[in-house]
Amino acid sequence: MKKVFLVVMLGLISLTSFSQNDAKRIAQFNLENKVAIQGYDPVAYFKQNKAVKGKNELTASYMGVVYKFSSAENKAVFLKNPANFEPQFGGWCAFAMGDSGDKVEINPETFKIMDGKLYLFYNAFFNNTLKNWNKNEANLKAKAENNWRKIYK
Repeated sequence: MKKVFLVVMLGLISLTSFSQNDAKRIAQFNLENKVAIQGYDPVAYFKQNKAVKGKNELTASYMGVVYKFSSAENKAVFLKNPANFEPQFGGWCAFAMGDSGDKVEINPETFKIMDGKLYLFYNAFFNNTLKNWNKNEANLKAKAENNWRKIYK
């Protein structure tokens, strides 16, 4: 009886911590109705090297965040290792995160794959922050990682 109680309690503790983590991600990530990357397919950035809009009927949730996919194949690839395809810094503009530590919206069609990770950037009103990122990438990346750790503890 004690073993059953212990297993049940550990299960409840695990569910509680996952729920808290999910809520934290939803609160800090760049989402629209829990959907990341404005509905773009995270796997397509890696496989096709371009931004491809996902379909409403092809979705998957990872730790509370919903992703859309352009194909069933991409969804299957994502589900094998979701963390590999998530955008850095919760999907906020990588340049802004490195430059000022601010959460700035992105243009999902302005991106860079670097060291197997997806970075997204603001690009509107004649301001393409990817160009600025490329001028000082190593420094901005280090600062962005530090700033994101402060936001998403």
